[in-house]
Amino acid sequence: MEALAEKAGYAPAVMVNGIVYCAGQVGRTSDLAVIEDPEQQFMAAWENLRIVLAEAGCTFDDVVDMTTYHVNMREHMGVFRTVKDSLFPRKTCPWTCIGVSELARPGLLVEIKCTAVPRTGAV
Repeated sequence: MEALAEKAGYAPAVMVNGIVYCAGQVGRTSDLAVIEDPEQQFMAAWENLRIVLAEAGCTFDDVVDMTTYHVNMREHMGVFRTVKDSLFPRKTCPWTCIGVSELARPGLLVEIKCTAVPRTGAV
């Protein structure tokens, strides 16, 4: 994430009053190359989100709100949902999906943005 912060000039996440606000995460490699295969791109986007959350002391279980932005949503939603269901816990937070015409870089198909609250000591 340091390469992204240096190049793009924004933080992958910030914590304010114990709430973690994550910037949208996409499926690219550590050297910022967009992954072409949709399934692999979606897996990388989730992994990048996991890394950002972990740095803030959170896991996917701590996500309290999520929005995903999709290019060609109708074409790729089945694969995206399959990947999501294999990595992200089901029925744990509100989720909004938005279809968009494009994302920040050509070839990107999804961006995952979320808010998390560390549930340390939760019952």
